[in-house]
Amino acid sequence: MKSQDETLEEWCRALLQAYDLEDVQIDVNAILSLAGVAAHSVVRPAAPLTTFIAGLAAGMAAGSGQASDAAAITAAMDRARSLVADYDSEATGAPVE
Repeated sequence: MKSQDETLEEWCRALLQAYDLEDVQIDVNAILSLAGVAAHSVVRPAAPLTTFIAGLAAGMAAGSGQASDAAAITAAMDRARSLVADYDSEATGAPVE
């Protein structure tokens, strides 16, 4: 029986292949981490929404030539993490840096 990590890696490769994105490197753990942060800092349904919108932003930036795939993914994930942190700080009343 496959482990969860093996299953996720296999599923990721299948998705990338289905969208003709085999050359794109995906850090599954980073995406899952972003989803977890969004789920715990905003609300649970924010997890898929956050990762989808970050992926859409990365794809648009890479597709328009604004950035390489890797740079676009990193920038989109960093931006989403920053927004989640800001949202969480505002929600708890903590000062936003």
